[in-house]
Amino acid sequence: MSETDYAVSTNKFFQSRELIMTASFSITRLTAFWGRLNSSFWFVPAVMALSAIALSFVLISVDTLRDVAQTDNPAALYTFGPEGARAMLSVIASSMITVASLIFSITMLSLQLASSQFGPRTLGNFMRDRSNQIVLGTFIATFLYCLFVLRSVRGTEGSSFVPHLAVAFGVLMGAASVAVLLYFIHHIATSIRVETLLEKLAVEGCAAVDHVFPERLGDGRPIEAVKQPLPGDFETDSRQIAADSDGYVQSIGGDVLMRIAAKNDLVLRIAARPGAFVTKGACVIAAYPKAKVSDKIDEELRGAVVIGRDRTPYQDLEFAIRRIVELAQRSLSPGINDPTTALYCIDRLGQVLGRLADRDIPSPMRFDQSGQLRVLTEVIDLGAVTRRAVAAIARYGMTDADVVTQLVETLAKLEESFPLPARVVVAELREQVLRESGGSTIHGFDRKILLDLQKSGGKTP
Repeated sequence: MSETDYAVSTNKFFQSRELIMTASFSITRLTAFWGRLNSSFWFVPAVMALSAIALSFVLISVDTLRDVAQTDNPAALYTFGPEGARAMLSVIASSMITVASLIFSITMLSLQLASSQFGPRTLGNFMRDRSNQIVLGTFIATFLYCLFVLRSVRGTEGSSFVPHLAVAFGVLMGAASVAVLLYFIHHIATSIRVETLLEKLAVEGCAAVDHVFPERLGDGRPIEAVKQPLPGDFETDSRQIAADSDGYVQSIGGDVLMRIAAKNDLVLRIAARPGAFVTKGACVIAAYPKAKVSDKIDEELRGAVVIGRDRTPYQDLEFAIRRIVELAQRSLSPGINDPTTALYCIDRLGQVLGRLADRDIPSPMRFDQSGQLRVLTEVIDLGAVTRRAVAAIARYGMTDADVVTQLVETLAKLEESFPLPARVVVAELREQVLRESGGSTIHGFDRKILLDLQKSGGKTP
């Protein structure tokens, strides 16, 4: 290849690379990528392994700089000859890789158990478990550390070198790994309990509530205060921002959209909320007017929408609730028949829904600081979310007096705390559950419990 051809090809490479980076880079997507990377099962062990390798080189360098006379009899350190150091490091390394394989096998077994018992949507919680990642990373890091220190030990007649400090630190890492193993056994036994899993799901659900309600996307004024309608030609004079891949909308950068809209004097309508499935080329944002939307702005708006292969609870409140509901449904199925777990699920569902009670429902129209309409988004109907969640559990547990009682009690508590529009929906839903509970196959003593509950209107003493 001539120098001219090489220069031309290099220029084309950097031009294409610049276009790719310009098209794909955004704060929203960068944040989403870091979140996926940080919660992946391999990232923390990989960082720990690289850190251990770097530490081995540092400690070997420190030993190299020390005088041999000092390393022959150092204070408060183990001293080894070449053969002893090799034997010690070899034993630690072989033990660590064996235990790491065992931990990996136990983790995979736990994932299989969680998938069959709790449902595939809960696997992400086990994969994101930081403790499991740190435990696996500890053993891999100790193995690699000992392996790299072992290569520096020399014991020939002409040359003898033992990194005493590095070897002593390897012994300490081996002892720490034993303590980590004991912790892992306790942690893995605790993490597969349904109570622990439900607590994590409820915490993530409450975090989703804190993020979505109210959604701080500009000035979300109350619905009664909204006087500014959409432009009359919005539908005909807006540019459709298309999805660049198939999948679920995982998050939308609200601050990014508001900044772009205010900077370029645009009005945006979010056409696909978090949790919606979109196909490549489908409209995710409508930008008005189209004359002000350049290709660069199009790329910026597209970069504010993160699309992935699965749903995440970060901005998708309905998915966060759905995982608890799914666990309740599985526990009420004839194959599992575990109504006690369903009662736990109803309690946690009430915790998440109760978190919504003191939240202000924002207007779908969001304004900038000057009072101009900038973003139109879809807000969640609190009553509809509660109805879907409770109905999904009720249809499987209407013949179980304990499940019906727990549902009615939870709805009664929510009814007292919800705002008026949602309170009406919850009251109607509670009456429907009471009215339709029971059935021809219910036992007499359960029928008596449900009749008493119906007479009291669902208000248990």
